Amino acid sequence: MTDLRRICVYAASSPGPSPAYVAAAADLGRTLAASGIGVVYGGGRAGLMGALADATLAAGGEVTGIIPDFLDAREATHRGVTHLHVVGSMHERKTLMAERADAFIALPGGIGTLEELVEAMTWWQLNLVPRPMGLLDVDGFWAPFTGLLDHLVAHGFMPQRTRAMLREDTSAGGLLAQLQEASVPPAPE
Repeated sequence: MTDLRRICVYAASSPGPSPAYVAAAADLGRTLAASGIGVVYGGGRAGLMGALADATLAAGGEVTGIIPDFLDAREATHRGVTHLHVVGSMHERKTLMAERADAFIALPGGIGTLEELVEAMTWWQLNLVPRPMGLLDVDGFWAPFTGLLDHLVAHGFMPQRTRAMLREDTSAGGLLAQLQEASVPPAPE
């Protein structure tokens, strides 16, 4: 069983077209807070990021926001989080987020969310970040991505072990249970 004190959540800075995305972000925040697990995220106040942070805080949870200075200058920062770190670059942001987290969850999002998730998976595969990872699959949002991962495995460009390490669930509670029960296998050699 994995001891999870903080989970890094990758999420969009926009709400997306479906109210289900905002509802899922808020539910994840409440679920983590109720479980005594802190949130580490990109520090934004809008979109799914804001919904996640606001719901976590409202439920009495701890939220650590990490935002690069150029986004802070645009006033995109959530100033009400428990801990706020303004860093010099996107690379510093992602590194600090990974260092402060015991697991990773991706909510629906755009190219930034996708890039963060794929980089974390790459770090796992290189044995740099051996932590559980999961997708909160709201209304089948992640199905095209998981299909692409299966395609990569079928064509020999990604080991099955890397694909299998990424957990998926449609509910925050179900995904959290999977991450807590995960024994993270070593990355492929």
